[in-house]
Amino acid sequence: MTSGYLEGRTALVTGSVSGIGFAVAQALASAGARVGVHGLATPDEADRAVAAMRAAGAADARFFAGDLRDPAAIAGLMEAAEAWGGPDILVNNAGLQKTARFSEVTDDNWDDLIAVNLSAAFRTMRHVLPRMAARGYGRVINIASVHGLVASEAKAPYVASKFGLVGLSKVAALEFAKAGTRDSGGVTVNCICPGWTETALIEPQIQARAAACGGDRDAGTADLLAEKQPTRRMSDPREIGLLALWLASPLAHNITGASIPVDGGWTAQ
Repeated sequence: MTSGYLEGRTALVTGSVSGIGFAVAQALASAGARVGVHGLATPDEADRAVAAMRAAGAADARFFAGDLRDPAAIAGLMEAAEAWGGPDILVNNAGLQKTARFSEVTDDNWDDLIAVNLSAAFRTMRHVLPRMAARGYGRVINIASVHGLVASEAKAPYVASKFGLVGLSKVAALEFAKAGTRDSGGVTVNCICPGWTETALIEPQIQARAAACGGDRDAGTADLLAEKQPTRRMSDPREIGLLALWLASPLAHNITGASIPVDGGWTAQ
């Protein structure tokens, strides 16, 4: 691989103004892709994200809005992205998380998590995959979770949505496996399944553990890691970004239908 191997390609990364999505978008930008960033962001946040993509090496960058709980908003997002050139690379990263015991999950909790974490990915994939197949190249990278492979208590909607995303990705991978060639790059659909990663999404869980440890955040983080992640180390979002960059490369034409854990040994237990 060389530093410009995504030149001429266009990527759309949902939920990419911060966290894992931002790191993935930056990684794709570093290989010369045009990068569409997306999120529920203020104008300043959107401008900063676009500027960061250009600074990382993106041939061009643009911000796209759209509430992924709303099918009409998703349709508008995808039409706007298509008018901009159409995604050759789609990364479904946007996600919601809320911890609650099974009996405490509300209908709104359930509906919002399923809508953003699963249904939105179905709708974006349904839009782009036939177009990718017609071009002979396409990459769909779904940021699932270790909770798409194993379950934990107090996360029923989240686990259900991520298991669903892994299954959805496998079906799409099979249906589009014959599209394109090795030379064109083919069309692949894969999941990345992070364990504990340093993002704002898990901050409420860290704070809850810290409170149980007398307010000591470091102790709370250590307690959280010790329960599930054998390395007892958090992942950095940039590590996820580099894996996504590899999956987007032409050399990854035969990696499809995979769910790759980045979990410090969590699912090896």
